[in-house]
Amino acid sequence: MFDGLKDKLNSFKENVEEEAEPVEAAEDADAETEPVDAEAVSGDAESAESEAEPEPEPEPESDEDDGGSDRGLMERAKLAATGKEVIEEDDLEGPLEELELALLSSDVEMSVAQEILRGIRENLIGETRSKVKTTGLVVEEALRDALIDVISVGQFDFEQRIAEADKPVSIIFTGVNGVGKTTTIAKLSQWLDDRGYSTVLANGDTYRAGANEQLQQHADTLDERLISHEQGSDPAAVIYDAVEYAEANDVDVVLGDTAGRLHTSNDLMDQLEKIDRVIEPDMTIFVDEAVAGQDAVNRAREFDDAAAIDGAVLTKADADPQGGAAISIAQVTGKPILFLGTGQDYDDLEPFDPEVIVDRLLGYDDEDADAGEAAA
Repeated sequence: MFDGLKDKLNSFKENVEEEAEPVEAAEDADAETEPVDAEAVSGDAESAESEAEPEPEPEPESDEDDGGSDRGLMERAKLAATGKEVIEEDDLEGPLEELELALLSSDVEMSVAQEILRGIRENLIGETRSKVKTTGLVVEEALRDALIDVISVGQFDFEQRIAEADKPVSIIFTGVNGVGKTTTIAKLSQWLDDRGYSTVLANGDTYRAGANEQLQQHADTLDERLISHEQGSDPAAVIYDAVEYAEANDVDVVLGDTAGRLHTSNDLMDQLEKIDRVIEPDMTIFVDEAVAGQDAVNRAREFDDAAAIDGAVLTKADADPQGGAAISIAQVTGKPILFLGTGQDYDDLEPFDPEVIVDRLLGYDDEDADAGEAAA
């Protein structure tokens, strides 16, 4: 998952390290290659001492001070421990240009790519490192912080929201045709059931031929109840009946499907607005494919503008080498990605944890795997 973007981020870390480290190495090399005449240095030092006026020692500020001389030694010790400046603005210029191109080629939205670069500059320029930190580690930490800041916008705990909400909780799913809304509803039903929540499914996609049969098949497999009307019925009425059923039967969550639509489909958008007005759902979730990349980002923005969403689910994340949609959607809409679809089975639904995703992009999961193999 996101292997292409992972490789590009690792290239950026290596490029910055190559740019920043040789400065220190060159200075060390100069120090080694220029021999020092100890007697000349000693003579020069004695002459300088005889000509220079002695400087008065600073007086202690309080009785608790160890004295000016000791304070000077302590400050010098702190500077030595902090280390020297290793990353300058010039060091970042080339690698950042390459990173911007890499992000854009991975379908990251332009404003999001620029926000990532801004965060990296803010975290790195003028950065100093301790003697135990390599430049690569400093860059990695700055990159991790910038990525997390971008993709964690609006993030909330989905399960906690379900637990705290009045029951039944109504959730409406929307998006374009063919992106996996119906399968996502079935997966989320299984996910909720695994955590002790009962669900009822509602087919508000009343215009697509075969929609009832498709969702009914999932309901039968999961042993869940499906509320549906005849093809061509009012979608708001179907979901309203599902909410009524849930209230009468102490069902925790209503999961409502809707017809696939584009934001330019006025009639369908009117239906979605009617559902919002009649049902007042607790959440509206936008579903799209991770592999759609920039198209998914644009559609998320358009759907949120037309009828506010509360979060997104990206399907086919396991087949997405780029990761641009996962990086961009939260920043663009201000609404979080809640889940990733990672396969065809009902349990192939992964809660979206920004820190886990960023660690995966930076290869931390690979390091854990290598450590596990070494231990074995």
